[in-house]
Amino acid sequence: MPMTTEATGPTTARELLAMPASELDALFLSSPAGRCPTGLGAGTAIMAPATLFARPLAALTCMLAWQGKEFAADGRSLRNVLSPIGRRAVAAEVYVGRSRVDGQACIVLDYSETSRAAKWVRDEIREVSPGLYVGVVFVRSRRVPVRFALEFAEAPVAG
Repeated sequence: MPMTTEATGPTTARELLAMPASELDALFLSSPAGRCPTGLGAGTAIMAPATLFARPLAALTCMLAWQGKEFAADGRSLRNVLSPIGRRAVAAEVYVGRSRVDGQACIVLDYSETSRAAKWVRDEIREVSPGLYVGVVFVRSRRVPVRFALEFAEAPVAG
């Protein structure tokens, strides 16, 4: 089997959990917006990345609170998958826009017009490898230190 010298980026949320915050930020900055996703994106909350706490915090969050996001077939809206029973709630509009991080293109998950509970929240995601997105979170225009990953079984196809 031939060996390759070409470096590859992370392909799973588990790999993202092991990356320090500075590397996650660099990955977000260097990645394209990608295509607007469709279908169910399995979510991983990234808190205290690259520490012993990262995986337990992600597992606990998934078990008790947030399991991911389900995007509409047209890629223009989503609902979060919440609670141990996977309730679909907290809707957002989805569109390509300019990132508050660097002014470059990203996929915006905008809750301002769709959710009373999360109307001050704006998520931004970029595709870091096929079907794997890393996201950053803003509350009232301020970036919070929580990141997240979305993994899709297949690479998104919506335009």
